[in-house]
Amino acid sequence: MKTGGHKKISINILFSYFFLTLFSIVMIFPFIWMILSSLKDVSQIFTLKLFPSKPTLDNYRYILFSGSTKFPQWFLNSLIVAACTTVSVLFFDSLLGYTLAKFRFPGKKIVFLLIISTLMIPTEMLVIPWYAMSRALKWGNTYWGIMFPGMISAFGVFLMRQFMSTIPDDLIDAARVDGQGELRIFLTVILPLVTPALATLAIFNFIGNWNAFLWPLIVSSRPRMFTLPVGLANFSGEAGSDWHYIMTGAAVAMAPLVVVFLLFQKQIVRGIAMTGLKG
Repeated sequence: MKTGGHKKISINILFSYFFLTLFSIVMIFPFIWMILSSLKDVSQIFTLKLFPSKPTLDNYRYILFSGSTKFPQWFLNSLIVAACTTVSVLFFDSLLGYTLAKFRFPGKKIVFLLIISTLMIPTEMLVIPWYAMSRALKWGNTYWGIMFPGMISAFGVFLMRQFMSTIPDDLIDAARVDGQGELRIFLTVILPLVTPALATLAIFNFIGNWNAFLWPLIVSSRPRMFTLPVGLANFSGEAGSDWHYIMTGAAVAMAPLVVVFLLFQKQIVRGIAMTGLKG
């Protein structure tokens, strides 16, 4: 009976790995095709061969160094926007999460419910007030105009509050007895204990702002201020049938996301697992 049970478990595991591998190949194949297509010249781009017969980096040289496109500027814009909003979200969301988790004040539950309720508002409904605000304050075609909607995240506040609620109050009380101020306690005691949550929030926010398209498209009318997704869409219209350049641009746009995920994959897996365990 035990042997049969072990065989059944082994077969189930084998089928699980088989289907996971199959689905993984299906999911990753378009990205492999994109990267390999970026290494082809125009004569090979429409062939059915997956691998280029003569790999070339000329497409990357044209995209990044020829001066015929603004990809380096678009890349820099996206990097500035994604990095600045991520730093802002990590600081303000964790600070607000700490306040809601560890301080008592009138209306705390109402404030938290109001923050969470904003998650139910579609982004499309917020575009008009955002645009009216940016136009009134003359934030159009500026980094601040692109960044300000993403400087604080309601999801981040919720995530940080849930994590910080599990930190024992005795640690905070002990730090207060030692004479540490609230800001010092927050920076030296609280933040090191919620590193998985910070890593999770950082990667989610960075990817979200790097891929943001609708708001940067609305608030930026000058090509120099385009972010990479907006610039890539504009370039795709200009390039027409030059798919080797379009694939190269898409590969350039994807590269930072892969780097960020590889750097933080352990933390994000741990953070998601802990989030699920803590409800």
